[in-house]
Amino acid sequence: MTSKFNQDLDKNPANYQPMSPLGLLDRAADVHPDRIAVIHGERRYTWVAYAQRCRSLARALIGAGIERGDTVAILASNIPEMLEAQFGVPMAGAVINSINIRLDAPAIAFILQHSETRLLLVDQQFADVAREAVKLSGMQMNVVDIRASDVPDAEPVGVVDYESFLAKAPADAQLRYPEDEWDAIALNYTSGTTGSPKGVIYHHRAAYLNALGTTIYARLNIGKAVYLWTLPLFHCNGWCYAWAMAAVAGTNVCLRKVVPQDIYAAIVQHGVTHFAGAPAVLSALVMGKPKDWVKPETPIWLACAGASPPVTVIEQTEALGFEVLHVYGMTEQHGVNTTCVVQDSWADMEHEERLRHMGRQGVRTTVAGEMIVANSVTLKPVARDGKTIGEVLFRGNLGMKGYLKNPDATREAFEGGWMHSGDLAVVHEDGYIEIKDRSKDIIISGGENVSSIEVEEVLFTHPAVFQAAVVAVPDEKWGEVPCAVLELHPEHEGKLTQEDIIQFCRSKLPGFKTPKHVIFEPLVRTATGKLQKFKLRHHVAQIIANRNH
Repeated sequence: MTSKFNQDLDKNPANYQPMSPLGLLDRAADVHPDRIAVIHGERRYTWVAYAQRCRSLARALIGAGIERGDTVAILASNIPEMLEAQFGVPMAGAVINSINIRLDAPAIAFILQHSETRLLLVDQQFADVAREAVKLSGMQMNVVDIRASDVPDAEPVGVVDYESFLAKAPADAQLRYPEDEWDAIALNYTSGTTGSPKGVIYHHRAAYLNALGTTIYARLNIGKAVYLWTLPLFHCNGWCYAWAMAAVAGTNVCLRKVVPQDIYAAIVQHGVTHFAGAPAVLSALVMGKPKDWVKPETPIWLACAGASPPVTVIEQTEALGFEVLHVYGMTEQHGVNTTCVVQDSWADMEHEERLRHMGRQGVRTTVAGEMIVANSVTLKPVARDGKTIGEVLFRGNLGMKGYLKNPDATREAFEGGWMHSGDLAVVHEDGYIEIKDRSKDIIISGGENVSSIEVEEVLFTHPAVFQAAVVAVPDEKWGEVPCAVLELHPEHEGKLTQEDIIQFCRSKLPGFKTPKHVIFEPLVRTATGKLQKFKLRHHVAQIIANRNH
């Protein structure tokens, strides 16, 4: 029986439109046409000019034969053209694939093949690797070169440059907004910390919702936001910040290289109010503080994701005038899903206790839907005791469509109607979650669970430690035990022994959590800055085996 609330009450253009971040650009250009949208060196674009460039890109792509559902890839640093592609490609009805600029040619070739890329936009800074990747892919595709005066000139990869491509855009080409909010908007490849990368498909609905959610949790909607692009746009489309900045008509400050000198210079020159990045960015800010740095009157909002920054780093970053917000999410969930919302009661806490609370991954964002920490098989939530470990599970509107051409992995990820993160966490009494490890990285020593993250946090409190990673190594008596791999600050190299570190940890941790082995060497990371612990485990196991012979 049809409900009276549905009878003769169908969707129509007057009361329904597919959700999409593309409309945010149109509004920004209409409402704030003369406000500066993009800054890069001497280049400045107002919102109306920026929107026009995005539309020209869309029309140029349509003129080049791009159809709805085609993949358009871009290999570029955080430059204006990269921002334009976040809108221009989906405005052509295509799906944007922002490729990690740190990948080598074979990895890029794999992505081009797997995604069936029809057209590739190439920043001339990466011309050589792009040329090799296209050749290795064996594919025929159009290539558009993005020329720039701020990097050395390079031999073109394609036959047309970006500005000429835009100039030749057919003026009568109709922009293609999504026909359904479930249509794909972006394709993001995971960094493959546990194997081959998988193509995560984003949809317009979640991209729109997470863009709006970002304006809330990152406080982009308070005052005039000036956002510095320290976060790679190839990473979850910049955590959806590219679209979020259109929602508030803020100013995007582009940054090719994430180095302290350039960050501090941009903050002073452009009045930066917000930026984001991994814990390594915080450490770099502390290490690279200019001698003439003056703490700003109004704190600069810094969203930090990844493993919890050490308490000492949060403290040092705050002292410089940055307000740190710890966030957590995953590529498969369109970026950020939880934030460590600061409670009023934290102001009364002891200093170190407050900092420890700030390092938690927190609670779900306004648009994140449901989240539980539970047994990954029974889906029964764990106790709120800050001790019992379970897997972080999500469900709601932020979930990916699935993995491209990988139905088995998609089914596994959505087992039981929840998005399985693979991250292990505890839930504190106040409902805030705290990540303890990846499910594949937990160490089981003598039947006891050891969180590698917990041990790493202790190691980071040692003044000599710059970077730390803890993994399991086989042990005849305990099955496996923790092994610490440490990268020391330059002034401390060669001055510490394995026993020094073990004694330090033993004073702060139970015996079974204390590393039994310590290796001093640089830590090798993936192109997105992540540790491949499955490779590290194999590497250190060989070192320990050789020590024992």
